[in-house]
Amino acid sequence: METRFMKLLTTSYCVDVASRGSLELSSRHVSAAEALKLGVLDQVTDSNAVDLAVEFVRSVAGQPLDSRRLSTLPCPCPPDVDSLLDKVMSKVRQRSRGALAPVACVRALRAAASLPYAQGMEKERELMATLFNSGQARALQYAFFSQRVVGKWSLPSGARWDNSTARIISKAAVIGLGTMGRGIVVALALTGISVVAVETQEKQLAEASRVVPAMLQREAGRRRLATPPGVISFSSNLQDVSEVELVIEAVFEVMSLKLQVFKHLSSVCRPGTLLCSNTSGLDIDQLAAVTQSPGLVVGMHFFAPAHVMKLLEVVYGPRSSPEAVATAMQLGKRMGKVGVAVGNCPGFVGNRMLKPYLEQANFLLEEGATPRQVDEALEEFGFPMGVFRMSDLSGLDVGWRIRKEAGLTGPGVESTRTRQGRRYSPLPDQMCEAGRLGQKTGKGWYQYDGPGGRVARSDPWVHIFLETYRAEHGLVARSITLEEILERCLYALINEGFNILQDAVAAGPEDIDAIYVFGYGWPRHRGGPMFHADQVGLGRILQRLNQHSHPDVPHLKPSTLLRRLVAAGSPPVQKWREFINKERVHSQL
Repeated sequence: METRFMKLLTTSYCVDVASRGSLELSSRHVSAAEALKLGVLDQVTDSNAVDLAVEFVRSVAGQPLDSRRLSTLPCPCPPDVDSLLDKVMSKVRQRSRGALAPVACVRALRAAASLPYAQGMEKERELMATLFNSGQARALQYAFFSQRVVGKWSLPSGARWDNSTARIISKAAVIGLGTMGRGIVVALALTGISVVAVETQEKQLAEASRVVPAMLQREAGRRRLATPPGVISFSSNLQDVSEVELVIEAVFEVMSLKLQVFKHLSSVCRPGTLLCSNTSGLDIDQLAAVTQSPGLVVGMHFFAPAHVMKLLEVVYGPRSSPEAVATAMQLGKRMGKVGVAVGNCPGFVGNRMLKPYLEQANFLLEEGATPRQVDEALEEFGFPMGVFRMSDLSGLDVGWRIRKEAGLTGPGVESTRTRQGRRYSPLPDQMCEAGRLGQKTGKGWYQYDGPGGRVARSDPWVHIFLETYRAEHGLVARSITLEEILERCLYALINEGFNILQDAVAAGPEDIDAIYVFGYGWPRHRGGPMFHADQVGLGRILQRLNQHSHPDVPHLKPSTLLRRLVAAGSPPVQKWREFINKERVHSQL
């Protein structure tokens, strides 16, 4: 029989301060055995819990309960409890990044350790009342329900998940076994799907054949799967995917290469096979156009590491069938992902919004900020990692490759601060040209302890580099405030979110917010970028964008939708979807 446990004849329990703090701050689940050791439980059994409970009740019937009442027991505290709680509070403030609840937990612990029972309970009630009525509570509630809203996706045609039959996939293939491809293989196999993993580069294939089984075993052990994972077979031959039901392409983000792969897949796979691309922003319709069945092509944009990160952008093109979208969404759900259906455009939702965010961060460096100053402002807001630390982690060459593909940099492109008719910062390109690609080379916007290092330290070379750059372009460094950093980075990102809603690339603000919370590290206690805009006030966002806007920086020109929402009295975020739909219907009349 499954192990069952029961706490009997007590309305509460008392454990030592250190143990209670560990549980409250981490929300960690404890086993029955550990709970018994901590004093949370009276008994644990592998046999019939009801019989044992009846026996236990009979054994204590008629005995006084005073010794079991929590209010009469002393709180077990170490002698240095004040010093211990001071250290814990310092760590919690650093890690919580503005979240109220973890700090309130430590305050409740201090009250339990230092005050009489009644006063401690009153303090805990006050803390709970503050949390319940806070904007962060509303943000967390919104994030919770947004996750459910995005699952009820619909296409512009009106087709929905509940009237589109999803195929059940039992055998799939992944093309390309770089970091992302390996994670996708593991994510699929963990659901019990058999996977054909294809890599044409022999060295890459050998490495993946060694690494992927270990990744799968480790993750399967951590999850304690009820069913065994699917079988993975490795191959260097694309012909070996001929019998699968779904293919996910995960080769380099180069359109010519992806087109070549899709043409080959279209001729190799049997009719009806779904062809998916893990592209992070390339044109899905262009890929579909080279296949025999464009309706069976969708994007499945995973986030690294693919077997861990929860977000999945499912990208539909104008010819993608509801069945193909439904199958990709259902497959994402099987993998434990938060799937969000989004329209086809450069960068889709997440990376399209990320572009102006990164752009403003680079402009701030040109104007006088340092990488650490920008990162600290964003991390204090709640991001786990600032924009420049994030770039070092993912590799500066990733964006460099995309900019080359777009014709913004590379051989023959003049190194000016204007490209394609708009302001452009060549700072990241020049960093790559200097061989500073981030953690992989041990040097990027920060310096590390050699290639692969993790600890970011300010690098004097970068400061000299920025000073030289400013001098070459006649720029005078100025003092930049924390408020300006947040406004320019976050409001540029939010403004693009309004453009995305206006363009019907995302169905509603909940879709955008789910993408940013689950895929881009937006602090959950702030709800998401669109929820944050609502909290700040749409009028305030509009006013600050007008103040920061510049003719050469289109991303700071306030969105037409934002202006219309403000003109309509700034309805709450939960009403935006209805407002947008009415506007769309009115424009079609």
